[in-house]
Amino acid sequence: MTTQVPRTFRIAPMSRGIAVLTAILLVIPIAMLVGSLSGMEFLLGPAIFVCAIYAWVWLLFRPNRFVIYADAVEVVWPLRCRKIPRASIRSVRAVDGPELKRELGWCARIGAGGLWGGFGWLWTERRGIVQMYVSRMDGFVWIERGTDRPWLITPERQEEFVRELSP
Repeated sequence: MTTQVPRTFRIAPMSRGIAVLTAILLVIPIAMLVGSLSGMEFLLGPAIFVCAIYAWVWLLFRPNRFVIYADAVEVVWPLRCRKIPRASIRSVRAVDGPELKRELGWCARIGAGGLWGGFGWLWTERRGIVQMYVSRMDGFVWIERGTDRPWLITPERQEEFVRELSP
């Protein structure tokens, strides 16, 4: 289907496991800051460093939405955006975790992971590097891009997204 009017899809809500991990990780800088105010001044520097890393992940690694245009898909982060030409997209499909594991084999994340999801690259045994922007462990969308790296994302309304973006 060719989209004439831009369609916006936010990144999907975090799955329970990622939400729990995120909550645990968010406690770390808070505990460090409280500790630094309670006489352990040496924790202030590490707390500021951890807060800076978390801000970096939120602002530059975790996209907040995907916008489908007639000629491109725009991935939007708070401080940047990237357009993927629709002409470079060979196929789009919904995939689940077990199917992904069968197709990709062993995987390792390269980038940010755990805090709000997994963002950056996913090195895979069978497909090499994949662009990955996921906020949950289900509801994946696989975007095949021919000679360019494939993308693995988790937009809200997965099936609708696939329908709108399919060539």
